[in-house]
Amino acid sequence: EAHTHPFAQRPVGKGSVWSTSRNTPNQQPRLFGLRHSNRDFTQKEAWGKNCFNSSFPAALCSYLYSLNLDNVYIRLNSNLQVEHSSISTASLYGINPNSENLFYAFETQFTPYQQYLIGNLPGVDLVTQARDLGSCLQAIEIKLTALPDNTTCELAEDYYGCEIVVRPDTIVYLACSIVESFRFNPSLIESVITGNLANIRDWNEGIYVIPYILDMIDCIDAIALSILNEQKPFLLQPVWKTEGKSPRLSDNCLDVFVWSNLAFTRLFIDLAKIEISTYGRIKNISRHTRTIIWLFKMLFEFGINGSFNHRRIIDSLSYNTKNDKAFAVSGRVTHAYMQSESLKQPRIKKQEIKNIILGGGQNLLSPERRFDAIIFNSPEIFD
Repeated sequence: EAHTHPFAQRPVGKGSVWSTSRNTPNQQPRLFGLRHSNRDFTQKEAWGKNCFNSSFPAALCSYLYSLNLDNVYIRLNSNLQVEHSSISTASLYGINPNSENLFYAFETQFTPYQQYLIGNLPGVDLVTQARDLGSCLQAIEIKLTALPDNTTCELAEDYYGCEIVVRPDTIVYLACSIVESFRFNPSLIESVITGNLANIRDWNEGIYVIPYILDMIDCIDAIALSILNEQKPFLLQPVWKTEGKSPRLSDNCLDVFVWSNLAFTRLFIDLAKIEISTYGRIKNISRHTRTIIWLFKMLFEFGINGSFNHRRIIDSLSYNTKNDKAFAVSGRVTHAYMQSESLKQPRIKKQEIKNIILGGGQNLLSPERRFDAIIFNSPEIFD
């Protein structure tokens, strides 16, 4: 249910020491709740686009927790469809956000996953750590997304959606999050892989791989169903809503969605299933189809060897498409998975942003300007 009361009138939740933080004179720039991290928010470089896109969402989650609000949790069910529940920020972080023991390590390796890889583990957007032991708690990919995107901004508000662009390293973390459930018995993965797939003559050539895509999907689905009760939060997706195409924020503009690792697989697997049901087959290897191949090959190698060479898989199985991103899905696609009251009317109001960005931090932002947006919102220059 959307909140209508100003922040000052809300009950303070979860005993947060940050719940009444305000922008007051002589306070240093900072973000709500991020007391201990590897970023110095008093410095301008910590407010650059690449930093802000992960640190602001972390602060937003902490802020939601202070208001006794959970994040929307997108999970996979036994019908291989997504369903919504809720997940607290404490469950997402693996620790109470108010804890002095919480450390936010941005763009860091989640070292428990190193054991599954040949070669170096890439970094992930956020690793929550316990300060006393220095231990890793959760690996979290973060996508701060605009609502609506350019494929849905002309539609009725009920059909707004967000574009999600996914990096190859995200698929490495996805594979690691799945194989972790099989770490003591990798051969369980091998047992669900059909004999056909061991017969692929040349993984590097699409014509030899395409006939096996449906078998790969069936194997990934079987693996997902076998660990349904062990799915875990994987991708943190805050949305910021504007008034249609304009750069003006909606009054209710911020909310947070969290995808489980298994629900996230639907973003590329369902697209392939639609293609197969429409044409009877996969016609060529698109980015989302290639992502299926990457994920399957990582799981396949782990099932046989107990580890996989992620770099070799990604670099050699490119199928004449650049590896700058794994895949992207438009708002028209994501809307079906995210459709909810929180998407239609995000719970956090724009005037509450001043409760999240503190101490004048907004003055250190270096936003990118979109010239087309400025022209669109300056009709007077054409009078």
